[in-house]
This record gives sequence, structure tokens and C-alpha cells, in this order.
Amino acid sequence: MYGNRLQDKAIIVIGSGSGIGAATVRRLAAEGARVCAADINEAGAKAVADEVVAMGGEAFAVYIDLADEESVNAAVAAAVERLGGLDGAHINAADLRAIMQDSDALDVDLAVFDRTLAINLRGHLLCTRAVLPHLLAGGGGAIVYTSSGSADSGEPVRPSYGTSKSGLNAFMRHVASRWGREGITANCVAPGFTLTPEMQQSGQLSQQLLDGMMSRIPGRRLGRPEDIAGVAAMLLSEDGRWINGQVYNVNGGALMR
Repeated sequence: MYGNRLQDKAIIVIGSGSGIGAATVRRLAAEGARVCAADINEAGAKAVADEVVAMGGEAFAVYIDLADEESVNAAVAAAVERLGGLDGAHINAADLRAIMQDSDALDVDLAVFDRTLAINLRGHLLCTRAVLPHLLAGGGGAIVYTSSGSADSGEPVRPSYGTSKSGLNAFMRHVASRWGREGITANCVAPGFTLTPEMQQSGQLSQQLLDGMMSRIPGRRLGRPEDIAGVAAMLLSEDGRWINGQVYNVNGGALMR
């Protein structure tokens, strides 16, 4: 179905036990990459990796906790040891439980705010620190961060989440500008409302909510994890080597910039 533009590339996908990260693991492997699936839900990551292997691809799982620097470093070290190096990374993790408790600036629990920034900003810094030396050692490589349209659209809810993603966009541009001349590209993919299998199975998506989301899109369907995975794969491939410091809004036209 796909070409082999990522043939033998060594890539780690952090936050890959489900949803967008899992779809990215499948897409990268389908294009020939050797993939490490890292997630705090190691069982979920292993299930994705096993699925890839069963289809003839190369993937394996490791445990990672973005709130723990030692865990981040150990996961990346394990990936590099098994892959023999690193060509790219998709850093995709977020604490979805904290998002559900993210209300507004007056009411949000500071523990929720702190946890959101700990994972979505500090955790992404830790991952970047862990993968960058290996990318540089190989002469360069690509980092793709998962941001969100909420960084730019403005919402009456989720101030912690939107703030963290706006900060992530700025952090990504720092990485792109600081290490671009050394062969590093850094970009963000910013999904709109993406309907994952886990969301569909949760029973929390009312038809009213789905209709409301659909009303914001000048198109015929809501987003799928595979939509995001396709853009991440492009940015991690040679097709993306002259793209640096950009935020790609993948949202069906819900946010046009």
C-alpha cells in the first residue's frame, strides 16, 4: 500500500500504546522503518509492536514514563541499543486523564495544571534531551512532536492543555533553529478532533458532541489517527528534510491558518 521511503530507518515513537501513536507505529513500519514503540502502557505498546511483527514488519516495545527522567533515558537507551542508532523520533505522549479535569483558569486544580505541563512540556524536553545526541551522532535526523489546534484556536476550557501545546510549538522552533545546521529537523503535527478507537469504545462520545465537532469542519468526516500518522511519516522521511520549524494543522479545515 505504501512505498519504502523509510526503509531501515530507526525510529522511536513515544506515546504509542494507542490512538495516534499506535497508528504512527503501523504507518512507519509499513514504509519500511524499524520502530520502537514506547509507552507508559507497555502492554498496549507491545500489542501494537506484535501486530506489526505479525504483518512482517520490525517493531518492539519499551516502557517509558515522561514524568521520570531516568525512565526516559533508559527507554531511549534501550531503543538505541536494539536499533543500533536513531534516525528519528515522534514524541506524542499526553496525560489524557489530566485533560478531562482541565476546566478553566479560575477553577482548574493546580495539580492538574502542573501535571499537564510536566508531561506536555517538561516530558517533551526530557525526550528531546535523550534522543538528540543519538540523532546528531548519526549526522542528523527528524523529531516530530504532537501538538494541538488548541494552541492557536482558543477555547473556553482546557487552559492547561492549550498552554502546554502553545509552549510545545515554541520549544519545537527552538530545537529547529538551534540544531538545524547540524542536520536536525523539528516540526509539530497539530491534530484537530481525531476519533480514535479508544474514544469510540469509551461510551463518552454523544451524538450531540460528534455532530458539534462535525459542524466545525468543511468536510465529510472527522479525523482518524491514520490522518495524523501519514503526516508524521512524511516529516520523518526524506520528503520532509527541507521542512523545519513548522506546525502542520491536520484538522479537516476546522482551523485554517
